[in-house]
Amino acid sequence: MKFTIEEIKTEHQKVKSGADFPQYIRAIKNLGVSHYKTYVQDGNTEYFDADNQSAQTGSKYKLLTIAENTDPENFKIRLKLHQQGGTDYMTFCNDCAENGIKGWTMDLNAMTCSYFDQNDQEILVEKVPG
Repeated sequence: MKFTIEEIKTEHQKVKSGADFPQYIRAIKNLGVSHYKTYVQDGNTEYFDADNQSAQTGSKYKLLTIAENTDPENFKIRLKLHQQGGTDYMTFCNDCAENGIKGWTMDLNAMTCSYFDQNDQEILVEKVPG
């Protein structure tokens, strides 16, 4: 394992809004992270290196209930607001839960973020500005 959760947390603390996200991605990619998966229900994130070894943050907040039905259109509106710096991380996680988003996978090589629902079906794949 090339990186530690502590190193990732240090970089994550620099993120104040969605607008800071691309810089964060570059920083953790430089640490050796190839992809990661975040689960909205408790905020646990699992970070993987190129050899598919991983480290997890564990639960970060009280459990959120993920809506049974996915509302992709409303989710896209809330996501855009977050990316423009209009909401903080916790608000965004609540927005995900309310719109049926179970989590997301960030691929640091392809520079894509895939949001998925309760059935692990991709709802939206976005290119991340590098």
